[in-house]
Amino acid sequence: MLAADTLLPVNPVLGAVLGVLLLAAMGVAAAAHLTHDGRRGHARAIAGAGVRATVQLAAVSWVIGWVVGALPTLLGFVVLMYAVAVWTAGRRVTGNRTWRWAALPLAAGVLPVLLVLLLTGLVPLEGIALVPVAGILIGGSLTATALAGRRALDELETRWGEVEAAMALGLPDRDARLEIVRPAAAGALVPGLDQTRTVGLVTLPGAFVGMLMGGASPLLAGAVQLFVLIALMLVQVVAVAVALELIARGRLHRVRLTASEGE
Repeated sequence: MLAADTLLPVNPVLGAVLGVLLLAAMGVAAAAHLTHDGRRGHARAIAGAGVRATVQLAAVSWVIGWVVGALPTLLGFVVLMYAVAVWTAGRRVTGNRTWRWAALPLAAGVLPVLLVLLLTGLVPLEGIALVPVAGILIGGSLTATALAGRRALDELETRWGEVEAAMALGLPDRDARLEIVRPAAAGALVPGLDQTRTVGLVTLPGAFVGMLMGGASPLLAGAVQLFVLIALMLVQVVAVAVALELIARGRLHRVRLTASEGE
């Protein structure tokens, strides 16, 4: 069995390679004039993301042993992960105060799945197991919520005339918005579906590789990866469905388009 530190040793060479890869990503983004919302360049965002990831992973690596030592700190760390995900997803979708509604789609998918896993004993209430599983589920829900919310609100802004026409014909506000935003938001599920369809053929995801590097049998690693993918699909479907409902009801929005939209 190949040891993890042999596969990817932590030394100056690793740091240099990571720096070169990050600079290359920034250079390609700048050369291709990739921008966010047509204004801000992605090169700076890539640099910031790389630096943040380095600092955050270093901090987590340092505190993880202390966090998993007691139940209160363990649960507090999971709540912190959730709070950061809500802020990230919400601010990615909208810049106004309705971003707080992102807490609902994130919790609606993740919380039931975590409770089932804990109650059935498939995941013990221990940091070494709970933190990575919760992180995977929260991360998947974050991605689905952000993608669905952005795509739905972009579509709503572009095709608002169709929404008004549907309402003029007597369709309720919620139903008129839902007919427009549903196809766009559903596209947020495509990355997860593609990953699940091609697992083992195109990619070997992190959970599978991590289990193998940790000494687990290929059968056990495959079972764990399958569990992760199925759970993620449920979490993401629920997140997209709840985000759609919030947008259709005007709870999560960018610009107040009608007097009936709520905060």
